[in-house]
Amino acid sequence: MLAIKDLSVDIEGSEILRGVTIDVGAGELVCLVGRNGAGKSTTFRTIMGQYPARSGSIHFAGRDIGALRPFEVARLGIGFAPEESEVFGDLTVAENIYLPIWTRQTERPAPEREALAYRVFPNLERYRARGGQQLSGGERKMVSIARALALDPKLLLLDEPTEGLSPTIVPSIVEGIASIRQLGHAVLIAESNLNHVPDFADRLYVIERGEIIFSGTASEAHSNAAVTGAGQGTPRKGEH
Repeated sequence: MLAIKDLSVDIEGSEILRGVTIDVGAGELVCLVGRNGAGKSTTFRTIMGQYPARSGSIHFAGRDIGALRPFEVARLGIGFAPEESEVFGDLTVAENIYLPIWTRQTERPAPEREALAYRVFPNLERYRARGGQQLSGGERKMVSIARALALDPKLLLLDEPTEGLSPTIVPSIVEGIASIRQLGHAVLIAESNLNHVPDFADRLYVIERGEIIFSGTASEAHSNAAVTGAGQGTPRKGEH
């Protein structure tokens, strides 16, 4: 599904990613774990075409997407929910969720795509007419993920889906992600803390200073001293 090989990325003259290799198979849920500044968000934004790669390759469904622009990547079927959520404040919840349905046509009917987004996050039903500026952080995160799901993607990229949220809202986000996985979508999640990796994850990668230092299961990661040091840092804002 997604094959990243030997990916290196420079930003403003600084080397951020060094030889990153990640694979996500169809229907898999894979986590990319690393402390703030390790390179998780840069990896995601490079996949989406927002940053150019200095070297390496990114293939999706057998196609080289390394030179595509963000809207072209999205049209191929990659949905992205960034850490900042980036909900449109001037649009209602319903309009935010319907936006990708307008912009990408698929074989799945529009009403079905919309209904699926609300089924995954049923709490959003009562906020359909509420403006994006009136939402809490947890509600914005739900809208961001629901909007990415409404794209009808083959692969979802979820950057820090529970970061900074109230403990009361985190279970709803995790349950929504579990539902998305059960629908058969491939999912790649970025997490700052190894302990936040969902127990239904197929496997994980640990990134430290722009390099992958571990690939394996969560249980294997927890028994690896180098991994626990890299994957349990305290996250801060401004991560690349």
